[in-house]
Amino acid sequence: MRKTDLFLLFSSTFSLVLASFFFHPEKINAQTNTQTPRKISPEMEIEVGIIQRFGDEASDRLTLSSTEGDTLTVQFQDGDGTLKTINSQNIVLEIAPQRPEEPALQEWVVLSDRATFETAENSAKEWQAKGIDTEVVQPGRWQVWAKRDVYNTPLLRRMLLENLQEKGESDPYLHSEVLNTIPIVSFVINGFRYNRSHLNITSQKNLIRVKEGDKNILFGGRLRIQPNSYGNFTLVNEVPIEVYLRGVVPHEIGPNAPYNSVEAQTVIARTYALRNLRRFKADNYELCATVHCQVYKGLTGTVANADRAIQATRGLVLTHNNELVDALYSAHTGGVTAQFEDIWDGEPRPYLRARIDGANPQWNLAAQPLDNEAAFRRFINVKQGFNGTDSAVFRWNRQSNITQLTQDLNKYLVRIKHPLAGINRIIRMEVTERSPSGRIRLFTVETDRGIVELQKTEARSAFGPPRSTLFYIDPILNANGNLTGYKFIGGGFGHGVGLNQYGSYTLARLGWKYDRILQFYYPGTVLQRLNESIVFYPEY
Repeated sequence: MRKTDLFLLFSSTFSLVLASFFFHPEKINAQTNTQTPRKISPEMEIEVGIIQRFGDEASDRLTLSSTEGDTLTVQFQDGDGTLKTINSQNIVLEIAPQRPEEPALQEWVVLSDRATFETAENSAKEWQAKGIDTEVVQPGRWQVWAKRDVYNTPLLRRMLLENLQEKGESDPYLHSEVLNTIPIVSFVINGFRYNRSHLNITSQKNLIRVKEGDKNILFGGRLRIQPNSYGNFTLVNEVPIEVYLRGVVPHEIGPNAPYNSVEAQTVIARTYALRNLRRFKADNYELCATVHCQVYKGLTGTVANADRAIQATRGLVLTHNNELVDALYSAHTGGVTAQFEDIWDGEPRPYLRARIDGANPQWNLAAQPLDNEAAFRRFINVKQGFNGTDSAVFRWNRQSNITQLTQDLNKYLVRIKHPLAGINRIIRMEVTERSPSGRIRLFTVETDRGIVELQKTEARSAFGPPRSTLFYIDPILNANGNLTGYKFIGGGFGHGVGLNQYGSYTLARLGWKYDRILQFYYPGTVLQRLNESIVFYPEY
């Protein structure tokens, strides 16, 4: 065995011993510092980070208040470790920078940087297979870090990075920052100012208003504020799954959607949430409230039609082989659904298939697969015979000049720390490879500094115009034949995997019930009531 391999083995073992002594993450709940086992039922609660980066700016401010006739109960640990309880109708949370006795080091090893959680998680599995303990985090884009409670000293982190570089790994890098001040949550109750990092906030009616800037949203359940992995804080909503859905369904499918499509969205939103409870494990909560998970707006903007669908489908989830499906969905497929592997890295999902998205298909995908560029261009110019053709995002044509495209690409390259960051000019762009569903697998950009290859969703992340990866490009030339920009001609909005939200409108108007709509977009799956036997997600 090589010396470096021996060191990796030693460092992992040694750091695990260190971790057992020094790493004690804990979550303070409203009563004790212990966690109760989760009961799998429609009444189960989930943990949603509704404000993920409180304290990112020193001016951040939150006002939490009770509803009429109610009172907030605020709990936190006092200086001597006892649990302190204070009642108030409102609490204003601010950020108070604290100066430690010595500057603090914030540091971690970034193993990979990805656009989506799904691809980041697959990358984490690949690093695990190489013997590196990992965690998936989201400081901006999704990243895979060497697990901090294992590589928990500057020496271990640097030796890990050196070892990886010796093995030819070029992506990993060390994020290191010296902090002269550290934010802490500050608030005043009954004339006394408190500075704390953990708070629990409840009310008798399980209703709490959260005001941030111009946003004033009512949330059901309980709240807690806690540190996250990035040096600031997260406001977490502990809420029953069925109450959570009231804040998701109308904002995802639209308040005026046909009822049958609302029921389909409800089952998928419930399944998606429960399947994805691991997303923010590194930050000690489960889901976010944005498009990186599902849009969640509490009890502000609830809709009677959605509430009816939530009650009618209570506890229903979609499964495959008794495991929750990867219940992915997007605004519009552009007329053809994508396979999981067309968009993300990882194992194929047998129920996420490429198929023409129409009740009466007008295109034979087997005879004319869309990995052929000429066939793809013909397909994009077909405007009828698909689900959701009345949507503005079914087909689109956008363009950008070379200056703007160069700026877009540079911003992307800097963000992912690409070695070619700092290009001066894009020389040429082309779609190099497509999947049979027409999605871009490889997009090549020739620049003055070299070739940049963008895989799958990265082709969309790097530039402003595309609304999906279902597009082709045409050059824009001036009178002298010089390249001045590109047209992006495509279809759909989002990744195109699973349920087409606008497409479900079409099927619902044709009289399709929600179970038939789900079978169309997730073939071979089964509707089940939530129970203890269902596997949420297989651990790796």
